[in-house]
Amino acid sequence: MLQRYRAAAFAGLALAAVCAATFTTPAVAQNKPDAKLNDVKAAVQKTLGDDAPVKSVARTPIPGLFEVSVGGEIMYADEKAQYVILGGNLIDTKTRQNLTEARQSELNKVDFSKLPFERAFKYVKGNGSRKIAVFSDPNCPYCKAFEATLKNSIDNVTVYTFLYPVLGPDSDAKSKAVWCAPDRLKAWHDWMLDKKAPPVPTAKCDDKPVKDNFALGHELNITGTPTIILSDGRRLPGAVPAADLEKALAAVK
Repeated sequence: MLQRYRAAAFAGLALAAVCAATFTTPAVAQNKPDAKLNDVKAAVQKTLGDDAPVKSVARTPIPGLFEVSVGGEIMYADEKAQYVILGGNLIDTKTRQNLTEARQSELNKVDFSKLPFERAFKYVKGNGSRKIAVFSDPNCPYCKAFEATLKNSIDNVTVYTFLYPVLGPDSDAKSKAVWCAPDRLKAWHDWMLDKKAPPVPTAKCDDKPVKDNFALGHELNITGTPTIILSDGRRLPGAVPAADLEKALAAVK
């Protein structure tokens, strides 16, 4: 049902531009119960239908405009859900901060400690004091670029790689081969960094962890690879440059 509203995103961009001229502070969770939010949530849910569950609703500094979290995305609506903005970003013109992006990062945080690390393989550089998890596809060029960044430019980090084959049958086959290799990390680096294909797995190899990771990624609304998850739960999409990754790691509390 949510897909139906993407067609209106172009019109939403125009309104988002108007909003950007007056938006000065980010939407924040309310410290006390706000009955109006429940009314807005019900109105939006009725409009979208049951196949697009509304996770949360929050006020924005713009009177009458509400932030709505749906399926890992943020949209905006009036209190009766007669109008919605989908695909637009709200910008703080004083700080140049993308407030929609910041709120998405907050709403999509992951409990790092609860990730199933037994379904990942570990890579330690230096003292390994900084920890990240990466959902990665073996055929994703951006994933390969990120592996090169980790090898050449990042130190003192522990990387947990979750195989996440989203690019088709060959990605699934290569993920199974890496998972079933005697040395998973070596097989992964051989392929991602040196283009050496992983060994063909034996018939007895159990690739259920890879399948489980695929389901987990969908549950966490991971829609692209690589997706990097910091130990404080924030996620970084794409092949993050070394300088940006260092900045994000330094900000972990």
